[in-house]
Amino acid sequence: MIEKSRIENIVSECIKGTDIFLVSVKTGGPDRIFVTVDTAAGISLDQCVDLHRSIEASLDRNSEDFELQVSSPGLDAQFVVIEQYRKNEGKKVEVINLEGEKFTGILKNVTRGGFELETEIRIKGKKPEKHDISFNFDQVKSTKEFYSIKT
Repeated sequence: MIEKSRIENIVSECIKGTDIFLVSVKTGGPDRIFVTVDTAAGISLDQCVDLHRSIEASLDRNSEDFELQVSSPGLDAQFVVIEQYRKNEGKKVEVINLEGEKFTGILKNVTRGGFELETEIRIKGKKPEKHDISFNFDQVKSTKEFYSIKT
């Protein structure tokens, strides 16, 4: 079985000097490796293919058989690393805190410790008021980009 830390080190070397950042490495069973990566502008299929080839070239198929998948986080994926928060600054996100409360608003002011969420509070008969809510990362259960499908 290939160690997760070994894959993380290989990926880090492969993406050094690029705008690609590592979101996660997961292993499934003894021979399945899932690498999730992204860029601030969104990772392309070609970038995923190139990275897949680089990672595969760094591993020895003769000594270890494995299945490798390299992909983007996907539209509905929760944010895992701070780079995903930075990528989505200025966009509408959904935040669930540790108490299970759900907040929707514009992601702002991402720092190492947390971020702000600009929300609108609507009171009947009045104009919506904007309020900023501050979150520390350790207060957040999940954050993901918010999509609204209008018909």
